[in-house]
Amino acid sequence: MSPLVLTGAGVSIEDVASVAREGCKVEVTPTVLERLVKARKVLDDAAAAGQQIYGLNTGLGANLGTSVSGDASAFQRQLLDGRSGAVGEPLPFETVRAVMFARVAMLAAGGSGLSPHVFVALLDALNAGVHPVMPSLASIGAGDLVLMAALGRMLIGEGEADYQGRRMPSAKALMMARLAPVSLAPKDGLSLINASAGSTGSGALALADALSAFAQQQQAGALTMEGIGANHTVLDPRLHLARPAACQQLAAKGLRELLARNEPPAPTTLQDPLSIRCMPSIHGALIQAIDHARLAAEIELNSAADNPLVLGEDELVLSTGNFHTASLALGFETLGLAIAQAAAACAARFIQLTGSGRNGLPKYLSPLGGASAGFVPLQKTVAAILATLRHKANPVMLDFLPVSEGVEDHATQTLLAVSKCAEMIVLWRRLIAFELMAAAQAIDLRDGLTLAPATGVIHAAVRTHVPKLTEDRPLGVEAEALYAALAKGSWQA
Repeated sequence: MSPLVLTGAGVSIEDVASVAREGCKVEVTPTVLERLVKARKVLDDAAAAGQQIYGLNTGLGANLGTSVSGDASAFQRQLLDGRSGAVGEPLPFETVRAVMFARVAMLAAGGSGLSPHVFVALLDALNAGVHPVMPSLASIGAGDLVLMAALGRMLIGEGEADYQGRRMPSAKALMMARLAPVSLAPKDGLSLINASAGSTGSGALALADALSAFAQQQQAGALTMEGIGANHTVLDPRLHLARPAACQQLAAKGLRELLARNEPPAPTTLQDPLSIRCMPSIHGALIQAIDHARLAAEIELNSAADNPLVLGEDELVLSTGNFHTASLALGFETLGLAIAQAAAACAARFIQLTGSGRNGLPKYLSPLGGASAGFVPLQKTVAAILATLRHKANPVMLDFLPVSEGVEDHATQTLLAVSKCAEMIVLWRRLIAFELMAAAQAIDLRDGLTLAPATGVIHAAVRTHVPKLTEDRPLGVEAEALYAALAKGSWQA
């Protein structure tokens, strides 16, 4: 795999996923290092001229009015130690890599004033696979300082790190990777932990998962239309041109392509239930929500979100609120609601397929009839998953308290919005697995049905993991296997 080369712009969520999940190496252009050198000089010159600079010669938060003098490096270490208050289960390995890469990408924009040798040390740690053990509970969304303190402490050889699958003291991990702890110049500690790399990195991974789950949801929806004998006229492009709401045309086009064949089947009904008939509207709104969250995340990945901010070209150091991520939080809150809506429609289609027998299908999708349970017990599981998902859809970005003696009196809970959205994607994908299973069974019970080429491939993919139901058997295990294939990339359709 070719290295990813950072220029200070153009980083995508796909880049984050590649580095975090596939181990892609990261390089930077000479212009990035030149930008860092220039910003560092502007910062040092401003400090030498006596300018008050937050986190360099002043305390943080409620200690803003406290001047800092003496050993600047010692204060930066104190700053990192004092903000190491995160608790809870450590973030997963791939999430930590995403967070590290997000901070590298943000720093490459050159607004932090970080010493170039510290930037290189962070990049080297990422490429060497040395990752801080990063507890998950700390951020309120007004920057991720407390969460990110683990990263800063790892680079100076403090705290714990993960290296080659083993948890150990950071100093030992750096030594085993043939790296050395770094020394910190004024503001370097704050520059490492400032901004919202925790929210942005984990958000990028959630978006990558949302995109793959959406593609699978389109496949499941198309397979349901085949299995239930749906009326395909609802996908006519003229209908969606008449009301071109939020990406509705794009969603309808995707479904049409999945169902395309020379002779469309005759519908079994004039109008299908809304979870089928309104799929383009529901899925279109989801596409728009994904696009909005992607835009917000990629703005963060490619921006200088530091406080204070070094404006290299203007030779200024100014205080900012750029670390505040209201747009990113709102993007993921909206995405969560859009996922919940799509997941509810997915669950509704499952109930339609597995109920009393719609459009000529046998009751419960059982070929046996009589007392056979068929698919109907799974309706309880689907309802339980949907209830859990809907609970997580409740907004959290207004749940904050004033902290730091009222200096930090507003927050966004961005990391919480991202993490619950990621959990919703897991639940949604489980519902997609159930819909695929039921739709494939419906197709097998419909005599003489010829599938479209694309839906034929989808049906075959289901059948590699879940055989046709011919008698009652434990379907939960098979649903779990299909979900695992969808989630881990072994799904071939």
